[in-house]
Amino acid sequence: MILVVDKIKLLEQKVVLKDSIIVNLNSKIDNFNSILFTKTDQLALSQELSKKLQVDLKKQKFKNKLTAGAGVVAVIATILLVK
Repeated sequence: MILVVDKIKLLEQKVVLKDSIIVNLNSKIDNFNSILFTKTDQLALSQELSKKLQVDLKKQKFKNKLTAGAGVVAVIATILLVK
């Protein structure tokens, strides 16, 4: 009888241990899902910022071309006025 009681206690301890392992693994799964969600948000934000930077770069290149064109026109006008 004592052996049976000891065996039951041991089995109960194993069940408690398995339950704690399951809870721990479920917690890890939740953490990994949270990390995955955060990384997905970061990727979306990074892509959005990249698109904005590309648009800003195009605008800046256009402004530089206008400035260079205006400089050429100014030089030509100066040359024509000097002659």
